[in-house]
Amino acid sequence: MEKLVSRLRSTASGLLLAVLGLAVLAGCGGPAGEGEAAGGDGSGGELALVAYSTPKEAYEELIPAFNKTSGGQGVKFTQSYGSSGDQSRAIESGLPADVIALSLAPDVDRLVEPGIVSADWASDEFDGFVTNSVVVFAVRKGNPKDIRTWDDLVEEGVEVITPNPFTSGGAKWNLMAAYGAQLEQGSSPQEALDYLKRLLQNTPVQDKSAREALATFSQGKGDVLLAYENEAITAQNAEVELDYVMPDETILIQNPVAVGQESDSPEQAEAFVSWLREPEAQRIFASKGYRTVREELADEETYPQPKALFKIDEFGGWDKVNEEFFDPDTGSVAKIERDLGVSTAK
Repeated sequence: MEKLVSRLRSTASGLLLAVLGLAVLAGCGGPAGEGEAAGGDGSGGELALVAYSTPKEAYEELIPAFNKTSGGQGVKFTQSYGSSGDQSRAIESGLPADVIALSLAPDVDRLVEPGIVSADWASDEFDGFVTNSVVVFAVRKGNPKDIRTWDDLVEEGVEVITPNPFTSGGAKWNLMAAYGAQLEQGSSPQEALDYLKRLLQNTPVQDKSAREALATFSQGKGDVLLAYENEAITAQNAEVELDYVMPDETILIQNPVAVGQESDSPEQAEAFVSWLREPEAQRIFASKGYRTVREELADEETYPQPKALFKIDEFGGWDKVNEEFFDPDTGSVAKIERDLGVSTAK
């Protein structure tokens, strides 16, 4: 019987990944290889898009839409998707990347010193970002445990699913949302760290990426999944049985994009990145659950403003946060994870 259950779970996982459009080579467990080519016939140049795991469905529409523009005619794309940290390290180790779309700015910043990305990659009017989102609670259909607040996540008997922050950029956003929510509620920094420990004690599994965590949750593990709002919407669009709740206090997620300086088609790469901020592209992102980086296109009816929305800048920015919380040896979250027996290896 146990073998049968295991086989059924494996089959369900495979079906979910197929529904969400994940191929084996474009999986989330580590640095992904190049996926199938998409877009034009190559007469307009070829671009390698290397991205974190969640925007795959968006790029499946963005690429053909770009090909219809004057700057995108004939441009062919290869695509690679995986956990943000793994993708960044793979690029640093030689994975070709003309367009780099990762979960958080430090994963792009690390590519500046080796000369893969220009030092001024974030100097445009959008500060280098291409999409916004917020952290939400994905729950079982009908929210049977009535999970509404951050306090509900640390109740006895509540299982929380979130990825490992030492491989997943999404997990870092999740934990900083939880930490910042405690400060917004009046807790001290130490009390907020104590909350993170209680939260992670309620987390039975920490996958390598946000997409893998969604697969785990969709297979029936856990009561609540910490997720990007757009990831919850993507799952709903794929007919995964879940609802989601926006907590009163949450963090503004800002996802960067940059051009690789070693691109063989730099003009096309620049044109694509520029076009991704145009209204047409931003509307495609919005249809996939992302919040726009253009204030004039903000749709507060579809994407309401949380009661208390804060940014990573309030904690000193990602450089300070990574050192203070996520340094594998000295970070406060690393200590919590080691105490819980969770790997902090990148």
